[in-house]
Amino acid sequence: MLKIAIACEGEVVTEHFGHCLNFTLFETEEQKIIKQTSVANPGHRPGFLPLFLRDLGVNVIIAGGMGGGAIDLFNEYGIEVIVGASGGAEDNVKAYLSGELKSTGSVCHQHMHHGEC
Repeated sequence: MLKIAIACEGEVVTEHFGHCLNFTLFETEEQKIIKQTSVANPGHRPGFLPLFLRDLGVNVIIAGGMGGGAIDLFNEYGIEVIVGASGGAEDNVKAYLSGELKSTGSVCHQHMHHGEC
């Protein structure tokens, strides 16, 4: 089983990972979605969300943008990071499962507001 988390505003991928409204979680088997749930973002604190998602059993995180520190922590935990995504959460999961969704490698370096991404 593969568990994929999408940083969302409802059912749409959000631009800023750390300040998303919720994470839509997809459990998949044999390239098919078998379960979909949503969990509220418990709050943005440096280093917390990668640990939170790891503890939920996430294998892949998909977001519009993410800071380098979060990417490093996800990599440390063995969680694949896909950034540069947009559109519907389920569409992104299907694209990932079919091998069509690739990370742009876009890392947030500048923040208009403290702590974004």
